[in-house]
Amino acid sequence: MSALWRINLWVCGFFLLVTLACMALLVHQALEDVRRELQSAEAVVEYLSETAERDPVSLQPRLTQGLRHVRVHWLAADEQALQPVQDGLDAWLGRLLFAEVRENARALDLADGRRVQIALDPRDEIDEVWDSVQQLLSLCAMALVVSLLTIRWAVHRGQGLLDELLQALQLVCAGQLKVRLRCAGGPEARQLATHFNRMAGALEQAGSDNARLTQALLAVQEQERNQLAQTLHDDLGQYLAGIRAQACLLRLVTDQPQTVERTMQELDYNCEHLQHGFRALVHDLYPVVLQHLSLADAISLLVEQWQARQGIDCRLRLSVQLPTLSAPDKTHLYRMLQEALTNIARHACASQVRVRLQHHGARLRLLVRDNGRGAVQPQRPGVGLYSMRERARSLGADLRIISHPGAGWALTLSMPLEVS
Repeated sequence: MSALWRINLWVCGFFLLVTLACMALLVHQALEDVRRELQSAEAVVEYLSETAERDPVSLQPRLTQGLRHVRVHWLAADEQALQPVQDGLDAWLGRLLFAEVRENARALDLADGRRVQIALDPRDEIDEVWDSVQQLLSLCAMALVVSLLTIRWAVHRGQGLLDELLQALQLVCAGQLKVRLRCAGGPEARQLATHFNRMAGALEQAGSDNARLTQALLAVQEQERNQLAQTLHDDLGQYLAGIRAQACLLRLVTDQPQTVERTMQELDYNCEHLQHGFRALVHDLYPVVLQHLSLADAISLLVEQWQARQGIDCRLRLSVQLPTLSAPDKTHLYRMLQEALTNIARHACASQVRVRLQHHGARLRLLVRDNGRGAVQPQRPGVGLYSMRERARSLGADLRIISHPGAGWALTLSMPLEVS
C-alpha cells in the first residue's frame, strides 16, 4: 500500500471519529431539547383533550393545524386510531428521541358524534434533527473531500521530489557521480537538493582522490620493487660476486700465506657489508625490532637511528610504563612515527623535533612536533599523509595534523585502549 493510501485511510478514520463524536453531541443536545419541549407539549395535549370533551365546537381544525409537537387527527366513525411508524429511520430516531415519553395518544368520542385523536407529534423534532444531521454530514463530507484533495496535491508534489531523488540515488549507485539535483521548490526541497549535491560532490571527489592515490600507490609499489631489485643487483649482488671471486682465489693461493690472509680479511669485510645491507633491506620491509624489543625500546631505537642519520636534534619523552599492544597495533604506531619523521626530514627544514608517547587513562597519545618552516595543509593529501590516516583509522584513533607557514608541523594521535 502506497503512502498516499495510508494517509487517506488515516484521514478518513479521523474524520469518521470526529463525525461520530459530533453526531453523539448532537443527539445528546436533541434529547435535552426534546425533554424540555415535550413537557409543555404534554400539557397542551391534556388541555386539548379536556376542552374537546367539554366543548367539541371549540376544537376547530384551523386552530389545531399549526400546533408544534401536537397532532390532532379527526377520525371517521369506523376508523382506528393512527399508530406511530414502527420501522424506518424516522421510527428509529423517534424511538431514540422519545424513548422516555409515554405514549398518550387516544381517540376521543365527542358529544357531537365526531371522533378525534390527540397525541404528541415527534415529526417536527425528528425533521429538525435530520436537518442538523444532514448539515453535519455535508460539512464533514466537504471537509473530507477538500482534505483528501489537498493531501493528494501535497503528496504528489513531495512524491515528485522523492522520485527525482530516487532516480539520482540510482544513478549514484550505478557509478554516475556527476548527477545533481535542481535547487528549486520549497525550502525543504532546496535544502535536500543542496545536501544531496554536496554528498554527490564529496563522493565524486573521494572517487577521484582514490583513483589518484591508487595510481600513486601503484607507482610507489613499482618504485619500491625497482629499488629492491637495484639494491639486490648492484649492491648485494656485487658483494656476492666479490665473495665468489675471492673464494676461487683462495684455491689458487693456498701456498701463499700472506695472500690468503689478505683475501680472508676482504671476505670478512664483504660479508659484514652484505649482512648490513640485508639488515637495512629487511628493516625497510618490516621492522624486525618489534619482534624482539618492547614498544618503548623500539621507538627509542628508531628515534636514535633517525637522529644519527639525519643530524637533527630529536628529543623523546616516553611514559614510564606503556600499555601492551597487539602486533598489528604496534606496527601501525611504529610506521606512523617512522612516516612522520621521514616527512620532517624531507620537507620541514627543522633543527629540532619533539616526540612524546604518553599513556593517559584509557588512551595512548602520540605527539610529533618540529620547529621547521611549516606549510599550508594540502587539500589533497599525498601518499604519506593518506597512509597515516588509514593507519589511524585501523587503530580507531583520532589523528590531527596541524601545519602553518613559519609555525612548524605537528601531529597528534589519540588512540583508545581496551579496558581489561
